[in-house]
Amino acid sequence: MRFDELKAKWNWKPIHSCPGRYILPGVDGILSPEDLLGHEVQLSEFRVDKARDTVVIAKLGDGGLISYKKIDGTYLHTLNSVTGFERKLLQLGIEL
Repeated sequence: MRFDELKAKWNWKPIHSCPGRYILPGVDGILSPEDLLGHEVQLSEFRVDKARDTVVIAKLGDGGLISYKKIDGTYLHTLNSVTGFERKLLQLGIEL
């Protein structure tokens, strides 16, 4: 899966003041990263001090998906270009 494929498949909205980062609004939160990407994409989970929720990462060929898994099992998904992905991982303190 590539950034452009995932961006075209769903109705992503730009995150204000975060170039290269998009949020997936209007879904009820039960869509998992696997639902968005398919089961063949490798996911990594992190617990970091800079995020209150579990951070689920999928590196794409040209960016990545950063999802936040809430305590109730729902997700908030962000799609990131290469620069947006790198910037957010650095901010979270996550090294892949």
